[in-house]
Amino acid sequence: MRADARKNRDHLLAIASTAISEQGVDVSMRDIARRADVGLATLLRHFPTREALLDALLRTSFDELTATAGELEVSNSPEDALVRWLRECVAWTTEYRGVTVLMAAAIEDTESALHASCVALRAAGARLLTRAQSAGMARVDIDGTDLFALVAALAWLGDQPALATRADHLFEVVESAILTSAENNDAAGKRRAQAHN
Repeated sequence: MRADARKNRDHLLAIASTAISEQGVDVSMRDIARRADVGLATLLRHFPTREALLDALLRTSFDELTATAGELEVSNSPEDALVRWLRECVAWTTEYRGVTVLMAAAIEDTESALHASCVALRAAGARLLTRAQSAGMARVDIDGTDLFALVAALAWLGDQPALATRADHLFEVVESAILTSAENNDAAGKRRAQAHN
């Protein structure tokens, strides 16, 4: 790709990122083009569909979260790796309103441009959960699909103005429900205290 074309594409992605952060994943392509000060045809030349645009915008983040899971798996205790990854996922999903609905749909749709990245992300979380379960640090009656659903639920809370102030507290409730031992719940309390300092 030529340097000027890459610059134009990056500009469109930056504008789209801001628009989606403000209005959610359903923001119109026409609005994104208007904000970028280009014609709709120019936007569509780079990204022929909304899904192509979202794929370009979100895939890097999905891949980074997947890589983060791998890093946490080798550098942190099982329960700490799981909780840190879960917190990072929730924080990221609250940046883009409505993205969790898109992710859930992409997991089920093998034709979706986002399918592979979403499946890899869910699998990364499942590995962290299985590792914590094997160490006796997480309840065994949940799986990667449940964990993915919890991310979506916690992100949804962050999207609701009336409930956003409760999001951190409810994350802590979910964390305590996932972790099994008193020692782990004490560690969760210490993490909460550090996060508030």
